[in-house]
Amino acid sequence: MAEKSSKGLERVRIQLSARAAGPSARAARDASGGQGSEIHEGWREELESATREVFEIMAGAWLEKPPEESEPFVTDFTAMVGIAGNLCGLVGLHTSAECARRIAAKMLGTEDAGGDAQDAFGEVCNMIAGSFKARIAGLADGCGLSVPTVIFGRDFNLFSLARGEHYEVIFTFEGKPLLVTLDVHD
Repeated sequence: MAEKSSKGLERVRIQLSARAAGPSARAARDASGGQGSEIHEGWREELESATREVFEIMAGAWLEKPPEESEPFVTDFTAMVGIAGNLCGLVGLHTSAECARRIAAKMLGTEDAGGDAQDAFGEVCNMIAGSFKARIAGLADGCGLSVPTVIFGRDFNLFSLARGEHYEVIFTFEGKPLLVTLDVHD
């Protein structure tokens, strides 16, 4: 759904929903130690490790932590990959279009990724989601990943209806901010 903001810019609203019920919900609770909607110990660290690993292997890049006094940034390039099965949720990778093109170029080994930037950036998000689920006991074989979705534009809100835990890790890639999120349905 699109609507016009007061500045005349088009705002995109995206609502996503993932629900786990029956045997899958029980398996997710078992995989998380039965914690339900409580914070899963170590998942933020696993998300951070998965992201660093993907960037080191696929782009030959080492991610840095941003300075303490970082200014908020506006993302205009987002990739999302859904997780379904023993765990239901959404992994997101958010940055600027310039940074996304630079990540894609590094991954593809070129100076300019051009039209391949969306596919490459989506694939990076897909690899982060896959690496994350492989790190959590009971999730590797019990979850599937969706095809990556890539959104670009300056004025949109992403709202997950997962109603569970939200994790985020902020990095810098070549001095540009990069946000990785995980929304888990409880």
